[in-house]
Amino acid sequence: MSDADSATITSFGLLNPVVEWGLGPDKDDPVVVAQIQKLVTGAGRVSENQRGMAIPGTFVVDRGGRVTSRHFEELYFDRTTSESLLLTLGAGSEPVNATRVTSAQLDLTVYPSDAAVAPGNRFALVIDVTPHEGMHVYAPGAASYRAVTMAVERAPFVQLAPLRYPPSEVYFFKPLNERVPVFQKPFRLIQDVLLEGTPDAQKALQGREALTLTGTVDYQACDDTLCYNPASVPVTWTLSLKALIRERPPVAPPAR
Repeated sequence: MSDADSATITSFGLLNPVVEWGLGPDKDDPVVVAQIQKLVTGAGRVSENQRGMAIPGTFVVDRGGRVTSRHFEELYFDRTTSESLLLTLGAGSEPVNATRVTSAQLDLTVYPSDAAVAPGNRFALVIDVTPHEGMHVYAPGAASYRAVTMAVERAPFVQLAPLRYPPSEVYFFKPLNERVPVFQKPFRLIQDVLLEGTPDAQKALQGREALTLTGTVDYQACDDTLCYNPASVPVTWTLSLKALIRERPPVAPPAR
């Protein structure tokens, strides 16, 4: 969308004023330099072609034209991908690069929210879990059992947010007269990930074609009569790497 004089982003409250500060008389003020480094470039200086930069924002609009959700970021290079945002809202498309794994008690579908990511992208690692007939696994809060979890191995320039769980249900085990939180229907585990967009991260990732993250799904499963030993299933996600877009595309001259 062409946005002459930044009129649209100004009306939506999305104009990033830090660029204007960096091009104005206070450009050498230490506070301005620090804000530029944090919110614009990471380098402490701005250029004229960055004037009119927007604060990243995503609006989700339904078929009737109503805004149903909105999401904002501080940094142009540190933002949640559209695919990850739609996944969070429950409107994601078919899984990409999905791998299916079966254990003795569970079926797992392992996939990332995006097929490709760039430095600064926030995306998600996802596992759809289907317990076998009559099985349940324990949810967080089950004091005497090992709750299901997805443990992702640490990797350079990769930040992990807390694992997201769906609501659990209470299972009543009559022989012990106990009630515990469990998952016994299909459920989804989501691990939000930030691939850092700092200059060091961009330099380290330059030339790489893919990002592979590994981890495990750890759980304890039971049926109505028997609890099985805790188990650990290895899982892997592979995403293509793309470069961070730094320049505006060339504008074609108007037709005569």
